[in-house]
Amino acid sequence: MYKIYINGTPLFLTSTKDFPNLKLEGENFIKMRYIGKKKFLHNYIDLLEKNTSFDAIVLHSSDLEKMWNHFNSIYKIIEASGGVVKNEKEEVLMIYRLGYWDLPKGKIEKGESKEEAAIREVQEETGLQNVDLQDFIHTTYHTYLSKKGKRILKVSYWFTMETTESDLIPQEEEGIEKAVFTNMDLFFSEPKEIYGNILDVMGKYHEINS
Repeated sequence: MYKIYINGTPLFLTSTKDFPNLKLEGENFIKMRYIGKKKFLHNYIDLLEKNTSFDAIVLHSSDLEKMWNHFNSIYKIIEASGGVVKNEKEEVLMIYRLGYWDLPKGKIEKGESKEEAAIREVQEETGLQNVDLQDFIHTTYHTYLSKKGKRILKVSYWFTMETTESDLIPQEEEGIEKAVFTNMDLFFSEPKEIYGNILDVMGKYHEINS
């Protein structure tokens, strides 16, 4: 199954076999069988780009990979890497950028591995230098429009990391206003502006560490 955030709403692409087992939160859904034509995908992508009233849209197919390949062909794909960084107090590093709480991540440069990019981006965006990469967590997908109106699919790879450092320097030129270590239970005890894909990463991180 693939979960792609489009304009903040998840689009699920799943196999027809697994479709009945998919658990969704909310009440306002569209559930449809993919008929094998990219125009069909375009219609639902357009709907999500212009509308935020749905809790999710689910498309299922007996050939999931074919549907996924059709979906990818509509977008320019950019790969990124980032990390969930834990300190010695078991606190997790969060950054605040453009009105949302986020995790440090960025585009994978030519010749870099996913792991190398994840470490570099954490170092650049937070000022940390002593970062020890641990395990892979999860892959997330979200879309956006470039300044020229081109559709972009951002594929982000997430890793657990540890550090013994405490001094943080947010990368202001990247729009990062804050970088803080925080207790996750306290952090999520009150509502905050945070992207759905970041919540998914933190959910997976909690599963790994519980």
